[in-house]
Amino acid sequence: MKRLQAAVVALMLGLPAVPASAGEAVNLILNWTPTADHSPYYYAKAQGWYEKAGIDVTIETGKGSGVSAAKVGSGGSPFGVADLATMLVAKSKGADTVAVMSVYANTGQTFYWLKSYGVTGVKDFAGHKIGNPPGDASRVMWPAFAKAAGIAPDSVGFVNVGPTAKIAALKSHTVDIISDFYNEHDLKVIEFGQDLGYVNWKDIGLNLYGNSLIVNGAYLQKHPKVVEDFVRVTQKAFAACVADVAPCLKALLDQVSGLDQANQERQWERIKFLMTDEFTTTKGLGWIDGERMKKDYELVQTYLGMEKPFDVTTAFTTKMLDPAIKMDASKVKK
Repeated sequence: MKRLQAAVVALMLGLPAVPASAGEAVNLILNWTPTADHSPYYYAKAQGWYEKAGIDVTIETGKGSGVSAAKVGSGGSPFGVADLATMLVAKSKGADTVAVMSVYANTGQTFYWLKSYGVTGVKDFAGHKIGNPPGDASRVMWPAFAKAAGIAPDSVGFVNVGPTAKIAALKSHTVDIISDFYNEHDLKVIEFGQDLGYVNWKDIGLNLYGNSLIVNGAYLQKHPKVVEDFVRVTQKAFAACVADVAPCLKALLDQVSGLDQANQERQWERIKFLMTDEFTTTKGLGWIDGERMKKDYELVQTYLGMEKPFDVTTAFTTKMLDPAIKMDASKVKK
């Protein structure tokens, strides 16, 4: 009787008769400070898509793929965004991580320099200073790049430069070369014009999977439905942003200060290119191909070594993806 009375009172007051259960609280640690490639997460959250799936997500600013892979691998965050090769290195050191969705099907890793500094290509890197943060994926994977490029890994010096200070460091000649993601390409073109030189890692035969959505392995085993829902909502958000990025960037800019909208729009055009390959357009947006993963593992093992080798098939799964959601290559500008 008391329950009935309470329900009647609640109805009269416009309150829910039964308290709504809180969604599963999860943390998503990004690889870096939020920019256009993170806008789908903010958009999905703003639209209430995660909440509707029973997930209460907190988005945490990252400090490098090495940091996010380590935090997810230790169980400090259920979800994260990390460069996939960096995640493999972390996994060999004991990080309990599984990739569940690729964001960059093509590597975004790119080195930039000014020709006026005496650098005309990778063969000129020796003796120069490269600026990037300690946790930057390109610094972690530098030995692989150096060997593929045919230069000695110890022939360059690294200078700690924050992600937002790279262009300034290059312009002031604090460093001779910087690493950055290809989605930031247009800023350098605008700043340096014809003096700008660059090489994407793909150009020297290193097209490893780039930024990917990763999950803690133990969490995946314990909460497979939550992980599946999180991945599929994220897929849906990325597909929506490919179709029309404007509301996605609005969601990002509403939550993150200091971003230039025009720059983020330019970034997104580059990001769509990085998201597109034969698998993401046919098998599912975010698809991770097993054969490519084997090659990535072999590259990491050859150039960096694995502290504790493991079966690469344990490092990823495509089972959480919705194969009905595919990358729309028609939205990619040539």
